[in-house]
Amino acid sequence: GATKDMGKMLGGDEEKDPDAAKKEEERQEALRQQEEERKAKYAKMEAEREIMRQGIRDKYGIKKKEEKEAEAQAALEANAEGSLTRPKKAIPPGCGDEEEEEEESILDTVIKYLPGPLQDMFKK
Repeated sequence: GATKDMGKMLGGDEEKDPDAAKKEEERQEALRQQEEERKAKYAKMEAEREIMRQGIRDKYGIKKKEEKEAEAQAALEANAEGSLTRPKKAIPPGCGDEEEEEEESILDTVIKYLPGPLQDMFKK
């Protein structure tokens, strides 16, 4: 059998297997199916781990990195745009100077309670 295979490799006459294409297709399909099963298994395992991690986070009051970043971004946007729920009212020039000062003191109060790196971001 080895000499026949060597002949094929060297470019000799190939004996065509009538079912070769069908067999190859089935083999590819089986590989795809195995890969999907493997991915599903790992996705399930990861989901279980995530549930466990979330339980630990809840127990100790820890936030995910993404949540912290999202909150920091939301705080930035809230301070940049004012209220997120309704549009800012236009203040005619010369009016409401006292309100601006009040807003700044509120902002300063908020900044005081933020972690150090966030404070630095707002001060710049």
